Amino acid sequence: MSTSPRTALVTGAGRGIGRGISLGLARAGWSLGLVGRTRANLEAAAVDCRAANPSINVAVADCDLVDPEAVAAAVTSIERELGAVDLLVNNAGVVEVAEVPFAADDLADVWRVIETNVRGPLLVTHAVLPGLLTRGQGRVVNLSSGSAHRVSGTSTAYGISKGALSRFTRLLDHQYRAAGLRVFDLAPGVVATDMTRGMAMHAGRTGWTPVEAVADLVVAIGEGRLDALSGRFLRAGADTLDSLLAAADRIVAADARVLRLAPDGPDDPAA
Repeated sequence: MSTSPRTALVTGAGRGIGRGISLGLARAGWSLGLVGRTRANLEAAAVDCRAANPSINVAVADCDLVDPEAVAAAVTSIERELGAVDLLVNNAGVVEVAEVPFAADDLADVWRVIETNVRGPLLVTHAVLPGLLTRGQGRVVNLSSGSAHRVSGTSTAYGISKGALSRFTRLLDHQYRAAGLRVFDLAPGVVATDMTRGMAMHAGRTGWTPVEAVADLVVAIGEGRLDALSGRFLRAGADTLDSLLAAADRIVAADARVLRLAPDGPDDPAA
């Protein structure tokens, strides 16, 4: 476990959960690469991060996260300015414009959500991964959701995208754990952001997950304190560092907190 200052790259860092995670990492001494679509938002977040910890370095790169060339250029820019990335936080994501069942949804909007929430993390991870593997260590956090494994009457694309992201987490863990990579699904709970406040399902909600709870778990992951739970699902607000450490052996022994098909017995061919 390393607690020395390192470099994190956070996508969707200009506002909302990404900004909150970035501030938490800044306070913990991490230098930061802030990546997203809107440079003005990223620059404002960078000012806040530097104010939170004047000793860290902060770099900004704006890009379209579903454009392969733009993503590669952004990652190269961050690494050129800050050095190697040790922690990648795939935070950027969107939800459908309309909260309706699939038959009533606009297919162009469905694909926009899937492309942003899946292709974006794939591209950024693919760009960062060679450096992580060369150094034989590093961590990736994919911002997931309970929608990855729970059914819903609406937001089909969002559920599809988060389920795919959970499979990506599990596959990366399987393929590269022996090479030193650790990968996590982190559901942020329901944080009060511009996106969630505008969703009908959260109308009238009074109980929100503090963004600081999300940032605390990201910092703990970056420090290696939750490496035993690589490949698994964590939920900010419900899970804390202490509760996860206390339950880690039980979770691993049960091979819990993963997305899987449940067979009906040992002879089920689905097993």
